[in-house]
Amino acid sequence: MNNGKPMNRCEVPAEYTWNLQDLCKSDDIFEEQFKTVQNLLSEVSAFNGRLSEGADVILAFFTKLEEAEQTFETIYVYANMHLHEDMNISKYQGYCTRMQSLAVNLAEAASFFEPELLSLSEEQIIAYINDKLLSKYKLLLERILKRKEHTLSPAEELIVAKSSEMASAADDIFSMLNDADLKFGEIKDSDGKMTELTSERFINFMESTDRDVRKNAFERFYEIYGQFKNTIGTSYAASIKKARFYSNVRKYSSTLEMSLSQNEIPLSVYDNLIKTVRENLPAMHKYISLRKRVLDVSEHHFYDNYVSLVPDYNKKFTFEEAKDMARKGLAPMGEDYLRRLEEGFSNRWIDVYENIGKCSGAYSWGAYGTHPYVLMNFQGNLDDVFTLVHEMGHALHSMYSNETQPYTYAGYKIFVAEVASTCNEALLMRYMLSKSSDKREKAYLINHFIDQFKGTLYRQTMFAEFEKAAHELYVSGKALTTDALCEIYRNLNKDYFGDDMLIDDEIALEWLRIPHFYNEFYVYQYATGFSAAIALSNRILKEGKPAVDDYISFLKGGSSQDPISLLKIAGVDMTSPQPIEDALKLFSNLVDELSELL
Repeated sequence: MNNGKPMNRCEVPAEYTWNLQDLCKSDDIFEEQFKTVQNLLSEVSAFNGRLSEGADVILAFFTKLEEAEQTFETIYVYANMHLHEDMNISKYQGYCTRMQSLAVNLAEAASFFEPELLSLSEEQIIAYINDKLLSKYKLLLERILKRKEHTLSPAEELIVAKSSEMASAADDIFSMLNDADLKFGEIKDSDGKMTELTSERFINFMESTDRDVRKNAFERFYEIYGQFKNTIGTSYAASIKKARFYSNVRKYSSTLEMSLSQNEIPLSVYDNLIKTVRENLPAMHKYISLRKRVLDVSEHHFYDNYVSLVPDYNKKFTFEEAKDMARKGLAPMGEDYLRRLEEGFSNRWIDVYENIGKCSGAYSWGAYGTHPYVLMNFQGNLDDVFTLVHEMGHALHSMYSNETQPYTYAGYKIFVAEVASTCNEALLMRYMLSKSSDKREKAYLINHFIDQFKGTLYRQTMFAEFEKAAHELYVSGKALTTDALCEIYRNLNKDYFGDDMLIDDEIALEWLRIPHFYNEFYVYQYATGFSAAIALSNRILKEGKPAVDDYISFLKGGSSQDPISLLKIAGVDMTSPQPIEDALKLFSNLVDELSELL
């Protein structure tokens, strides 16, 4: 289904597409709900100036706001998911543009609430916090009170709310360029056939055993990005400036502090991650040296970085085989978890295959009150099998949280989301290793496990360090140029991969294609999540049901506690370097084991 050129959307069999009618029955219903939200805006804003009247008014406001937000969320997800099926469809481009405007209007309608509430006496706010009528919102009110020093006047908050649509321009421009407009042409595959190079297929070419194919794909891919480097660089610089504007307006010391405070994460967690990984870079250098030896190359290039060291076990999988592996790998999670997994497999939660114009990458998304969805671009390699269990980890996390928590606390923070997804990956890998008796197969799996560490714990930390440096460059007053950012990125790659990695000129451009950078200080959570997931998967496999019960309690937690506290329920303390150190020690041991096998 995924050979040659990508299919048109209409050519994809229905059973491999998601059923968005479960979310919203039709475009006509979308239009009706859009009008419903528009009508609710005036009802939400009608509470402006009334918050001192009593707890019953506060309760009425929350009730009306939740009605508006839940309806908005449903149609927002619907519009965007339809667009992601084919980014070239102008109808859904229009839907998403309208939803962005509606999002601004909704934010404007509710923008008075926090500043007006915080303008009341502390005695009255505390009285609201302790009022039984508002018991459901006690934690929410406490969190608002903590944000008092970063909350502006009602008039200023309205201006900030009005600016949000304009502020998304950098991300929007990058997304359309990256997902819809950039074309990489065709290159010869290992069979000599001309095959279209796309963002999704790039990694397949990088995994090819034919070094010429890898080299040609690498050079062509970054040649195209290089042609647009000033445009994309300017877009990213605008995103950094946007973030700095908001951090200044809200009186944060840095964009990093503003971003982490939204998830209630201490700054020390970010710095501790970079410090701990930096201290363990020799283990990565050891791995690159091993790759250079096994591949028998005089120079190890970045286009050599993804090919398996055990190429004769580079298996392909059908989607049905991938689902079966997921069932077996996640069996330690128990019957209830597996039942929910099967519900997703059997009821078209998943949009499986690449098609022309489809959004790249993979994600899980949905709206409160309906089941979650998963977008993939399944190519049949082992990474895609792990992507399936990863995204279903997100999906079942949402399912547990939505069923347990009220709307107010159902939305969990990204910091814990990556734990749920990556724990699934770790369990699948442990299952596959436990079933492996063949030396070559075991070496292949260990190589793949090592590359998960490389791609998640090391690489995402390098991304996190790049982001920090890029934002600090702007604050320092130096020119935020594409060349300056390329130099930062080049030097980081040199540090992280060591002397046995030849630093290709093209790798300095890699940051240009990373969409996560437009959601500032997001990627570090992949690395912290991976470390926590390794610890939790170890506990689940070692202790069984008690550990699973704690883990499920964590999944049900939503945002009812801060992320650090929620993880402690599951048995991991991310304020300590220990989980990161333990994961990196395992990485080093795996490299040694692979070296012995090869």
